[in-house]
Amino acid sequence: MPDWRGLAATCLGLGHSPFAPGTAGSSGALVLVWVIIAYGGTQGGYALLAIAILLYPTGRSLAEWAEQEWGDDPGRFVLDEVAGYLLGAAIVWLATASSPDVTELVALFVLFRAFDILKPWPISRLEELKGGDGVMLDDVAAGILAAVVLLLLPILF
Repeated sequence: MPDWRGLAATCLGLGHSPFAPGTAGSSGALVLVWVIIAYGGTQGGYALLAIAILLYPTGRSLAEWAEQEWGDDPGRFVLDEVAGYLLGAAIVWLATASSPDVTELVALFVLFRAFDILKPWPISRLEELKGGDGVMLDDVAAGILAAVVLLLLPILF
């Protein structure tokens, strides 16, 4: 029987993707957002926020376990990507008071992955933290930054 920690840390195996496991994990988060948009009703943004908040302490603990099992900030650990993308989607949903459309979800996905991969300041500073906080917080910050940029784009252009 598979260890539940490995299943959770890899988001049901998405982290085992041979190519871009972080993108695979973020894709799983995008699917979850899509399901919540379809079935979550008007309170879906709050549901996303609650899930993202609950994933942080879980992810923090599992990240420490994953580092012991798989080494420092292992690529197959993708719960941080899920929490970060869900938080970004929740921010967009709650700030606009409507569920994101497909274009916004894809734009958020691209921005989130770009910030997660490139790690501009202050994201790069958060990654320097040790343990579960270092693993989780850079993706949380990437989700927040992606949401803020997405929300500012219509104002700037």
